[in-house]
This record gives sequence, C-alpha cells and structure tokens, in this order.
Amino acid sequence: MGYGTEMDSCGRCMKYSLFFVNFVIFIGGVVLVGLATWALLDKVPWIGELVGNDLLTGAIYVLLAGGVIVAIVSFFGCIGASREIKCMLLTYFIIVFLLFVTMLIGGVLAYVFREKLVNTLEREMSSSMRVYDTRKTVREAWDTTQSTLHCCGVNGWRDWGTQGLNVPESCCREIQPGQRFKCNGGPDTVNPSNAYLVGCINGTQIYMQKHATIMGGAGIAVACLMFFGMIFSCVLFKMIE
Repeated sequence: MGYGTEMDSCGRCMKYSLFFVNFVIFIGGVVLVGLATWALLDKVPWIGELVGNDLLTGAIYVLLAGGVIVAIVSFFGCIGASREIKCMLLTYFIIVFLLFVTMLIGGVLAYVFREKLVNTLEREMSSSMRVYDTRKTVREAWDTTQSTLHCCGVNGWRDWGTQGLNVPESCCREIQPGQRFKCNGGPDTVNPSNAYLVGCINGTQIYMQKHATIMGGAGIAVACLMFFGMIFSCVLFKMIE
C-alpha cells in the first residue's frame, strides 16, 4: 500500500469531496473548541455546583478535547486524500470513527442534561443553599450566579431566611463594579430598593439550557460531518489500486 495510481473522474471527484469534507470538519473542530472555551469562561462549571449535576461540565470538557483532536485529524485527512495514501486513509477512518462516537456522546450528554435540568433544578438549588456557609465552591457558585443574573435565592430573597441564613451580599445591587449597596439586615429583613428581588431559578434554567443546546447541537453537527468523512474515506480507499 502506498501512493495510488491515476484515478478516473469518479475517483477524483471522491478525493476532492473527502478533501472538502475534511476542511469543513476542521472548521467545525475549531468552532467546537471556541464554543467549549466560551462555556468554561462563562462560568458554566460554577453554576453546575448549584444544580448538583456535572453532566454539562463533563460534556463541555469532552467536546473541548474532541474538538482539538478533530481539527488535527481532519488536517491529516486532507493530506491523505490529496496524496491518495491508503494506509493514511485507513488510519484516518479508525480515528474518525472513535472521534465520531466521542462527539456523539458529548452532544447527547449535553441534551440529557438539558432535559434533566427541568425536573431537578428547584430541588437541587434549594439543597445547595443549606451548605452556603460551609462549602466554598457552593458559596462562590451562588455569589457568581446572583451577581451575574441579578437575582436572589431560588424563588426570591426570602429563601435565604427559610434556610436560617442571612441574605448574601451578592443579592445587593451594584453601585459600580466592586461596590454594592447595603441591603441585608438579617434572615428576615432586606431593603427592597437595594436588592435583587427576582429568584434565580428561571434565569439559571435559561442560562444552562442555552449552553446545553449550543454545545449539544455543535457536538452532534460535527459528528454528522465526521460520518460523511468516514463514508468518503472508505469509498476512496477501495478506489485506490
């Protein structure tokens, strides 16, 4: 096996098709890396602490790693297609098949999280409030969520009093970056004019579902492109003498 002989018009068409598909897959891999990085920088793992579920965070890391490998492999796939190297095409098919499964799993995990989130969100968020004072990661997650989404508690600021806790400072409105109004006077008192009064449950659900939909859709889309890449590589492999 090595370099192929001169191919007919059908074979050349298949070669160029595989080259084009790999180029598109390469772009998809780069986009996937960009989306996964955006999701991590957008504090998705922090909010994951509130919902007691790491499925989305796991899916993001799977898609991030997969996107990097996809971009590299698709680049070498372009070379294999253009030079008609059978051993490279065979290796390409095996790697792409494994990546296809990985991308599909990552995409499905994101969608599974999206559906599961609706049924468990309120219960898990209420549960995490109880350990606000004892677990640093949960405290930072709540403070990040309330500051970012401009909300307080699960359904409102009184949820903190129900748990026997003072209303966190992150529930207070910002005067300017790094400086907030004083709004919390104890478990049962808050200054409504200086605090976020809307609960976090709706904003958190929309925020997480948006990221899950984007990541899940991107992972499945790249997996579909890779499926076509596998088909074209198999056909081209058989056409090379």
